[in-house]
Amino acid sequence: MRYISGLHEGETIRNVYLCKGKRSAETRNGKPYDNLLLQDKTGILDGKVWDPNSQGIADYDEKDFIEVYGDVISYNGNLQINIKQIRKVEEGEYNPADYMPTTEKNVETMYEELTAYIRQISKPCLRQLLEYYFVNDSAFIKKFKGHSAAKTVHHGFAGGLLEHTLSVLHLCEYFVGAYPILNRDLLFTAAICHDIGKTKELSDFPDNDYTDEGQLIGHIVIGVEMINEAIRSIPDFPERLANELKHCIIAHHGELEYGSPKKPALAEALALNLADNADAKMQTLTEVFKGKSGYEWLGYNRLFESNLRRTAGA
Repeated sequence: MRYISGLHEGETIRNVYLCKGKRSAETRNGKPYDNLLLQDKTGILDGKVWDPNSQGIADYDEKDFIEVYGDVISYNGNLQINIKQIRKVEEGEYNPADYMPTTEKNVETMYEELTAYIRQISKPCLRQLLEYYFVNDSAFIKKFKGHSAAKTVHHGFAGGLLEHTLSVLHLCEYFVGAYPILNRDLLFTAAICHDIGKTKELSDFPDNDYTDEGQLIGHIVIGVEMINEAIRSIPDFPERLANELKHCIIAHHGELEYGSPKKPALAEALALNLADNADAKMQTLTEVFKGKSGYEWLGYNRLFESNLRRTAGA
């Protein structure tokens, strides 16, 4: 097994990968080709099939496990493979565990830390809301521990949702210590719950793709619905507090064009937005730089709208 993280420019490889994505396109001259996203547990690699009608390219679909033969090249600072042959492989020819990207951190240790934060919540109704899912719902707990936080952008691996949530919580803990205007219980509850809708927005691995509910509704609205469900189970939950918590959830992307129905109107909503954005972007940079050596410029990155490189001496 040649993992993606161990590939080098100039190699010719024959290996099995999960076809994470497949999209047909045309060159400027009108010649058809296929763009592939190939995945194993160490990362994702772009693949190009410049002659999709070649005899060496067998029938295959997105989400199939395929054996590819081709040349590893570098384009705009990123590796990709020019594929000459493709064969769809059958069960038994691969180990599914080799294709599930997983957090490098200990899931049980992270979850214990998360529940320790829940035990620190002093307001009983907010602690009960968190316990509704994170302590009492075994099916939710299993899904939350193993879920990703995104399809491809950041924390797109098993355990990524838990890792991202805990990182956001750490940043919010700093904000609470630095800015006394923040309501600690409200911000911590919002941080823990801000992405719970992703357990329904994205499917389980190896697919890790948008569900029908995710496409139609999205994790922000799904998350608010889940919070409403928990609130209904708690007698006399304060209406104003419920609205403040739900506002933090719906505003955590910060801008209307980023998917939030409302912009932050509370200090806690702004703090959550800043923490979520900071962790998402720093993790994305971590993944961009992973496996890169030297200080060469990596090319223009659309997410950051900038050319990127590692810091000298880092």
